[in-house]
Amino acid sequence: MTITIQSLNKRRAAGTPVTMMTAYDFLTARACDTHGVDMILCGDSLAQVCLGYDSTSRLTLDEMIHHCRAVARGASAPFLVGDLPFGSYFRGPNDTVAAAVRMLQEGHAEGVKMEGGIELVDSVRALTRIGIPVMAHVGLTPQRHTALSGYRVQGRTAQGAREILHAALALEDAGAFSIVLEAIPHELGAYITSRLKIPTIGIGAGPWTSGQVLVYDDVMATWLGHKAKFVRRFADVRGEVQKGITSFVDAVKDGSFPSMEEESYVWVLSGCVAGSEVRSKMEPLIWVSEKMTATR
Repeated sequence: MTITIQSLNKRRAAGTPVTMMTAYDFLTARACDTHGVDMILCGDSLAQVCLGYDSTSRLTLDEMIHHCRAVARGASAPFLVGDLPFGSYFRGPNDTVAAAVRMLQEGHAEGVKMEGGIELVDSVRALTRIGIPVMAHVGLTPQRHTALSGYRVQGRTAQGAREILHAALALEDAGAFSIVLEAIPHELGAYITSRLKIPTIGIGAGPWTSGQVLVYDDVMATWLGHKAKFVRRFADVRGEVQKGITSFVDAVKDGSFPSMEEESYVWVLSGCVAGSEVRSKMEPLIWVSEKMTATR
């Protein structure tokens, strides 16, 4: 079944948890599509886990669009959201609209995600006014981790919790269709979810949000960097990758690969029985090969 904003709202109303996972390429998107993920986020975390940058703020809009387009080719049922990268929407609504339009037209996303609070209300309203679906993102916003003194839990104080709540309410009022709550106390995640009429997607925000999102490389244990407390490893793909590569290298070096069973391109010389006949059949080819080598 194709997931739409309407079906997401129905799931929220029915209390059916929404699943969301990141994907940055065709194969991952196809796997998410095949195995029942509701929403795919082509997230700016690709800056670190795919491109080797030290921060999500290094990612450009062109890079984001390139990966989102690949994801779109692999995802038919999940609702696809593309992150607007750092710097693409801070200069005002006009720049935000231009970046979001590119994400939909060129990246083939169905909606965009923006990190921030009250300061984004005008930009979110500008997008939703022209029919571009916006997923908001409050709490810990990785694009601004330096200003937040690193990757820390947000909303632990009364003032911090109020600011996150007010931002979430304002962004909903501006037209956001959903909101990511990241790294906040679970009580705050539950309270914000109860106050909003749109689905909340938690990542380190407790079990009472409308749904959960994790980074694919965290789920599969392929990411070598820091593991956040809220991450659960659901598979050991890195271990299998290491095993496969090591086995291939060893097999080539010890001569066990390829074996005769794996060699499918057997040269059939019709009517040849003895070794001398094989030699006579191959001599013209050997002569051609030598002539070609001599003329290089």
